[in-house]
Amino acid sequence: MLLAFLSGIATLSNTFYASYQVQREALIQNTLEANRVYATKLAASIEEYFEAVRQQLGYSAALLSEHFSDETLLRAELARLKLQTDSFNSVFAVDAQGTLLDIYPETLSQLRGIRATSQAAQTALSAKIPLISEPYQGASGYLLIAISSPVWTREKRYLGYISGTLYLEQPNMLSRLLGEHYYRDGSYLYVAGSDSRLIHHVDPKRIGERVPNNPVIKAVLQGETGSMQLINSQGVEMLAGYAPIPSSGWGVVAQRPLKAVMAELDSLMWAILYQSLPWAVVGLMTIYLFARLISQPLWQLARGARSLDAENAQDQIQQVKAWYFEAAQLKRAVLAGFSTLRQRIGVLTRDVLTDPLTGLYNRRGLRVTLDTWQLKQQGFAIIALDIDHFKQVNDTYGHDMGDQVLKYLATVMQECSRTADLACRNGGEEFLLLLSGAHLEDARQVAERLRLRMQLADIPHIDRSITVSLGVAEWYPNSGITVEHVLKMADQALYAAKQQGRNRVVTAAVDVEQANLG
Repeated sequence: MLLAFLSGIATLSNTFYASYQVQREALIQNTLEANRVYATKLAASIEEYFEAVRQQLGYSAALLSEHFSDETLLRAELARLKLQTDSFNSVFAVDAQGTLLDIYPETLSQLRGIRATSQAAQTALSAKIPLISEPYQGASGYLLIAISSPVWTREKRYLGYISGTLYLEQPNMLSRLLGEHYYRDGSYLYVAGSDSRLIHHVDPKRIGERVPNNPVIKAVLQGETGSMQLINSQGVEMLAGYAPIPSSGWGVVAQRPLKAVMAELDSLMWAILYQSLPWAVVGLMTIYLFARLISQPLWQLARGARSLDAENAQDQIQQVKAWYFEAAQLKRAVLAGFSTLRQRIGVLTRDVLTDPLTGLYNRRGLRVTLDTWQLKQQGFAIIALDIDHFKQVNDTYGHDMGDQVLKYLATVMQECSRTADLACRNGGEEFLLLLSGAHLEDARQVAERLRLRMQLADIPHIDRSITVSLGVAEWYPNSGITVEHVLKMADQALYAAKQQGRNRVVTAAVDVEQANLG
């Protein structure tokens, strides 16, 4: 009876803990990816906004190029820029000597005629190109950024510039574009300028503050897109996604407190506990009351329950001779619970190890497979492949069609491989195909077949040939070469294929060496 009690409690606890750990990791990764995608979309929207306002300013600059000294026309054009789209908080014109010719709205008319001495103004006057300034304190007393466009005559004589301003502490098109975060649990987003100064923040008091030691800000200002778990400047552990805004050198960061994510998991686990606890109590009481009468079959069931992770655990439970109704029911419940647990763990494991877009293994799945094959001393060949000019596909046909190309390549990889092989999306348009027990020449033939399939593919809505470059390498036990080195050799072969003109297969050690000699 004691053994049955302890086995039941240990099994439930182990299952509960394993489920908690798996779901915790999945929630963290999903949150990081969601924040990365959210930041990327916001960065793209802001980039489009900047492009639109620069076009507006450029149009007005061209219109005023021959009438820059006409006060009536200049004032009318500034008013149109301010009122037509509400893209700016104020609009002004500065001549080549730095004098503020005119400004709109009229509430700032007292600034007409003064010299523009700010760093942003001096930069615009000296650079004479379209610019987006860093935040500065304007003559109006507001912390602002200026988007400017130079004014040139047809004879290429520089007259000055026109500029639209965004007051960072006041409502404007940019603040409405950023809006509020879609959660209400302490999550928020912010925008950092190229000097690590906060341009937008959920707390208006922090706008203009410099945050130089934040690793997320450092990464995004270096042009990186990604996600990161960190402790922010307020001491709160955050799950952050980030993306750069290329035209301005800014970065968008969306982050959610880890505590909020864990609160969801805690609620879920408590619900599971509440649902399972009554049945556990009933089962334990039944064991206690009828232990002496049904000790033998329960002893066998307890031994089976203690080894749920064994390969033959289900067969052992099936062989228990439940000679009375209650034991038979308990046996059926254990088997059902065993199957459900295996299914749930299988679903969670598959989600963690696979790429959601293509269904291929991700880097985590690749690492698990490599570790297993090394443990079994299983040799294999590696094909590293990359879609040629994939950025042009995205730029020409859009990211949705780019995703279709990735899915198509994943399908071709699976069709060109065996069940024992492993197809993996390594990131972006980079893929790996691991051929179990294959040698270099076998892998080269598979790579060539895959290359031809892609070159001849007729992908709907894409009127160009999609090609891939491939690098091939081989690992076998006792070769004296690590798997990591062989992966690097495959990458080098892939790079050589790119250097030799793309749409080709290069094998490591041979073709790479010849390419280097050439």
